[in-house]
Amino acid sequence: METIIVIVFVLGYLAITLEHNLKIDKLIPALAMMALLWAIIALAHMPVFEVNTELRELEPSHIDEILLHHLGKTAEILFFLLGAMTIVEIIDYFDGFATIKGFIKTKSKRKLLWLFSILAFILSAIIDNLTATIVLITILQKVIKERETRLWFAGIIIVAANAGGAWSPIGDVTTTMLWIANKVSALQLIEHVLIPSIVCMVVPVLVASRFKVFQGQIDGSLEEEVVKSKYGSTMLYLGLGAIVFVPLFKTVTHLPPYVGMMLSLAVVATFAEIFSKSKFNITTLDGGEGEAAGHHSPVHHSLSKIELPSILFFLGILLAVAALESLGILFHAAGSLNEAIPNTDIVVMLFGIGSAVIDNVPLVAASMGMFSENMDNPLWHFIAYSAGTGGSMLIIGSAAGVVAMGMEKIDFFWYLKNIAWLALIGFVAGAGVFILMRDFVLNV
Repeated sequence: METIIVIVFVLGYLAITLEHNLKIDKLIPALAMMALLWAIIALAHMPVFEVNTELRELEPSHIDEILLHHLGKTAEILFFLLGAMTIVEIIDYFDGFATIKGFIKTKSKRKLLWLFSILAFILSAIIDNLTATIVLITILQKVIKERETRLWFAGIIIVAANAGGAWSPIGDVTTTMLWIANKVSALQLIEHVLIPSIVCMVVPVLVASRFKVFQGQIDGSLEEEVVKSKYGSTMLYLGLGAIVFVPLFKTVTHLPPYVGMMLSLAVVATFAEIFSKSKFNITTLDGGEGEAAGHHSPVHHSLSKIELPSILFFLGILLAVAALESLGILFHAAGSLNEAIPNTDIVVMLFGIGSAVIDNVPLVAASMGMFSENMDNPLWHFIAYSAGTGGSMLIIGSAAGVVAMGMEKIDFFWYLKNIAWLALIGFVAGAGVFILMRDFVLNV
């Protein structure tokens, strides 16, 4: 039966990978795969196990107990993401991200390249790489009119955003997964991965800044951003501060991160409700102002805008991987992999390259079931770096790349020819710095 389990998983995985070719949203195969795997386990009465990380062995369990265990762990991630997404949408409701355009004062293409790269790196560490890419490409479309030039900027933004998300526990879904699962702590993750991530971003930008496309100045004048809400800047800084507060809350209280995120959401939502009261009058409640009439509360409006398909995809893929973990397949696969490739650095770098081809979420979920190293072992930090930055090598290899592809209609082969090699040298340079720091500087 294990063979059937593996076949179902591989077929589901292929359907997720070939999402664009099949024209089927990846949440569909993810949910179907998850349900089928657990159904096969239940109907075949297959024995399930829980990995004992201290003893590094499998302990027998009951299917109801282990399914509830994995559902609880998955729910922690999902509610954390729901909270973060809602805060970001509340900021957008007040047009808070328009404040960022105010930082752009130069017309020099090279300076703009560095400015957008640094903004992508910092923003992605706070609001995640996907949202940071959406925000910056929206701004990019207002600043640079020439499409060919804009494509190059968008490609570098993808690389910088993925690098920025790798070192922060709230910057990428994969690092969030490792953080919530107590594989890494926020401070140790930053200490080990920040500098390699900076290198991963700086090297490609340094090389690209010498290209002809980034010489000279942009055409036209910089347009002044029309402020839609006087509370935009306030909500931007409040929202970003609330998200950054979450790791601090976890450190102090030792409660799961989603608890802190719910507190942050409650605070941001309270201010949103207060600030929005002056924006609505009796005509709005009577249905006189279109879309706003259906969402007289900014919180209700923001909740209706969050990406539920992504949430369902994570539910499906995480519980599908949990099925393989519960059968002990991932545990035994790790042993076989270590025998075939004794050097774990090579294995983790292959994970990074693999994340460019297939989704990094199931890769990291699988690695969490394969390895039983203790919290803050350098292996987990290297996995966070590789999975977070490796996806930049193909435009379909990360959520940031996929959304940029849609917003700017970037051709797969154009990205492969022009940006992929820059992402590769950044990935390798950052990985080299990580290994040097681990072995000679941090001495772990």
